[in-house]
Amino acid sequence: MKLSLQEQLLKSGLVSAAQAKSVKSDKRKQTQQQRKNKVEVIDEAKELAQKAQSEKIDRDRSLNQLRQQQEEQKQLAAQIIQIIELNRLPRDAEGLAYHFTDHNKVKRLYVSEAMRDQIADGRLAIVRLGNIYEVVSAETAKKVQFRDAASVIVFNQQDKSADPIDDAYAEYQVPDDLIW
Repeated sequence: MKLSLQEQLLKSGLVSAAQAKSVKSDKRKQTQQQRKNKVEVIDEAKELAQKAQSEKIDRDRSLNQLRQQQEEQKQLAAQIIQIIELNRLPRDAEGLAYHFTDHNKVKRLYVSEAMRDQIADGRLAIVRLGNIYEVVSAETAKKVQFRDAASVIVFNQQDKSADPIDDAYAEYQVPDDLIW
């Protein structure tokens, strides 16, 4: 037969019989007073347990939100990698050097002359895939830019709001040898 905690403490000698009796009478008095006055006695241990439980729930909730954010970032990174790898265009290693800046450093990418013109026109764009730069179409660059704008390095979007009539230099032709 199982013994109550009070009996176990008495048997082990940790509590004297007088202490056990006084605790029992105090508890009985407390319950009688509670019934008589219809006043609820505040149980500090219960309050501390509820407070600890609510803090644990809040901490768990914040950790779950952090995990979800990290998972979403991983998914976006995986989507960007997949989009770029599926839509990258072949480069011409013996073509012309196209210079662009990335994090205040001038980088060089060898592309054909037609690709260089399309990059300048905004029909093609340069995106970063890790430490590698790839050339993709404008539609692909928009998809990547929607997910992570920092991955798109060069994207010369045409400004449709610019009115060519107001351009003061519209009648002047740009020289063909203007390449940097």
